[in-house]
Amino acid sequence: MKKFWNTAIWKDKFELWLKNNNWAKNLWEKMPHKYLKRLDYYIMAKFLGTYIFAIALIISIAVVFDFNEKMDRFMQHEAPWSAIIFDYYQNFVPYFANLFSPLFVFISVIFFTAKMAENSEIIAMFSTGMSFKRMLRPYMVSAAIISVVTFFLGAYIIPKGSVTRINFEDKYYKERKSSTARNIQMQVDTNVVAYIERYEDKRKTGYRFSLDKFDGKQLVSHMTARSIVYDTLHANHWSAREYMIRELDGDREIIKRGNRIDTVLQLVPDDLISMKNQQEMMTNPELSAYIDRQRARGLSNTKEFEIEYHKRIAMSFASFILTIIGASLSSRKMKGGMGLNLGIGLGLSFSYILFQTVSSTFSVSGSMPPIVAVWIPNVLYAFIAFFLYRRAPK
Repeated sequence: MKKFWNTAIWKDKFELWLKNNNWAKNLWEKMPHKYLKRLDYYIMAKFLGTYIFAIALIISIAVVFDFNEKMDRFMQHEAPWSAIIFDYYQNFVPYFANLFSPLFVFISVIFFTAKMAENSEIIAMFSTGMSFKRMLRPYMVSAAIISVVTFFLGAYIIPKGSVTRINFEDKYYKERKSSTARNIQMQVDTNVVAYIERYEDKRKTGYRFSLDKFDGKQLVSHMTARSIVYDTLHANHWSAREYMIRELDGDREIIKRGNRIDTVLQLVPDDLISMKNQQEMMTNPELSAYIDRQRARGLSNTKEFEIEYHKRIAMSFASFILTIIGASLSSRKMKGGMGLNLGIGLGLSFSYILFQTVSSTFSVSGSMPPIVAVWIPNVLYAFIAFFLYRRAPK
């Protein structure tokens, strides 16, 4: 057993394996660990450790306040404890941790870098000839690790958990999904446009339905129905009640009437009923497919979904920008400790989140493209990061 845990033996075996496999040896030589020294691992451990600790501390407080606020509703709707813990809070924690990841990155960098500066550790690094640019290497590697993890979680993992969390809230706290919709018009197929004056989701029924088919710009068929009901057993199957179909062929017009006719439409109830924060429940591929599908139907209510899609990418790059700002601000030893640096850091991080929220709101309510609205805060704070980097102690 001692032989099994002897690291020297495994190290010798690994070196022998590298020696016998040139491709593995070449790959190993190109690995990032060749460019990282013991000091780099020390800074990375400080960075990532402080980051995880900050998330654990702040999210623990958030969970306590959230439970205190929603406890009455949970008890009123008789929510089981297993559902509260595993369906709600198990998905609540990663969602909000990922949402405020840039804030945690900023706080972590400010805190541990200011502590290192206060203990004269940074002065000792510079005294050996290390430049500020070289000192930032482990910071950037740590930011890259956080960026990749947060993007993967936000784009593929957390949306699936958000489905469970939001469904729990609908059932035991507050329903988010609308039950009716009015004046819905969309393209359901090539040159085919459907209109529903009022739709009720509980009955899966639409009232005052019309379906127009075009050949180029010429109307060739016009169908109206008093109501149309979705068949829940068969996808895309609808049943029209009290219908009338007008077939137009030049000057000729053929009219058909009946009490009921079944038809297939590229339309499902989820396309008609919107749900608050529905974009949070979709992975990136699902968001992209949904946006393309809605655009093809001639709908313009995709801005919130486009913002969510681009924000997940922009938030990942924010880790690099805020890391440079935090390291540049707090690497200088200052009288009075880290209080001033921490205050400036918190102010900048909260202003970043506020600015991103405001620009996203302008995109939804105005004419600003979503990709521009999402990336404006990153571009602005990139200039701030460059300015502070130039003024940082070298």
